Amino acid sequence: MPSIVIVGAGMAAYSLAREFRKLDKTTPLLIVSADSGASYAKPMLSNALALGKDAQQLMAHSAQQMALQLGIDIKPLTRATGIDGADRILHTDQGDIAYGQLVLAIGADPIRLQLAGDGAERVLSVNHIDDYSQLRAQLNGFSDGARITILGAGLIGCEFAEDLAGAGHRVTLVDPNQRPLAALAAPALSAGLMAAWATRSIALELGTSAASVDTDEADGLQVRLANGKIIAADIVLSAVGLRPAVALAKESQLATGRGILVDAFGRSSDAAIFALGDCAEYATASGSAVLPYVAPLMTAARAIASTLAGKPTAIALKTDAVIVKTPSYKLALVPPPVGAGGNWIDQIEGGQTISRFIDADGMLRGFGLSQHTPALRSALLAALHQKHPPTP
Repeated sequence: MPSIVIVGAGMAAYSLAREFRKLDKTTPLLIVSADSGASYAKPMLSNALALGKDAQQLMAHSAQQMALQLGIDIKPLTRATGIDGADRILHTDQGDIAYGQLVLAIGADPIRLQLAGDGAERVLSVNHIDDYSQLRAQLNGFSDGARITILGAGLIGCEFAEDLAGAGHRVTLVDPNQRPLAALAAPALSAGLMAAWATRSIALELGTSAASVDTDEADGLQVRLANGKIIAADIVLSAVGLRPAVALAKESQLATGRGILVDAFGRSSDAAIFALGDCAEYATASGSAVLPYVAPLMTAARAIASTLAGKPTAIALKTDAVIVKTPSYKLALVPPPVGAGGNWIDQIEGGQTISRFIDADGMLRGFGLSQHTPALRSALLAALHQKHPPTP
């Protein structure tokens, strides 16, 4: 009987398994995966075209290879359907599995827009390697490049726009905000990104949203915007965001907010059940937060692995910059806390922009960089929550 069961086989699950095996070589460990269980780096999905990689090439290892490498068992094509916390039983569509401790690493689901039109069901979202395989299959049908409309000009939408344009496709980005990366970047950096795109095949439709998607006579698509404009497209890609996967947790009576609520050790409201990665809502100094980035995922994986191995370890979350994969205008961003009052102060020298968010007390609460370097990122991270300019 496995002592530890992990639900999910993404970066969070395999990172936890790897960290746990560094500490404990013998405790039985089982991964339950709804898909094939192949290991791949999900962040690469939004720049795989630039790397010249198809879905198969993105897969680093098969489930069988991961099982052998880590000394674990993996049950692929097995969907978790419920949890009996009292008896510590995970219900699946392939039978029940007993556990000593359970970790939910089940990720997040794409937010689906409520679009009218007979083409709405053809809108794609890329949140999994199978989704990317479907996108690649459609792109292969356009030898001269496809017309692609991307709904959402946030982090993922901008990365996909850059990647698709670099591969010879014609991209239109649609977003209700007046600038790309509005939730993450300073206005000056958004402007810099738009300027860098002026010579790329990336058009912007900002301050509006998609209302409907219809098929046309040539089997293409027509995207009607809220402002009345119609965009002809071969492919429509939704990148409006992700929602933590909490259905299983809710049905199992675990406490949830935006994500599965966990304490400083990654434990849910059931002390034998942990949550990790995009599905988790972590306890932070300023409240709880969903942190869908690689750095907090790795930090949490190391801490939870230590706790599972018998040495309780709090998750020491640290602020880190979000690196945006837009090669034509490289960005590193630390957005200020939501609702923080203050102003952006820009410093532009030699083509590099440094934007600092200074609150009403004169404290540095966030920043953004173009043409960033590790040294500059580190210096600004060290200056967070300090007076600006620093006191001599």
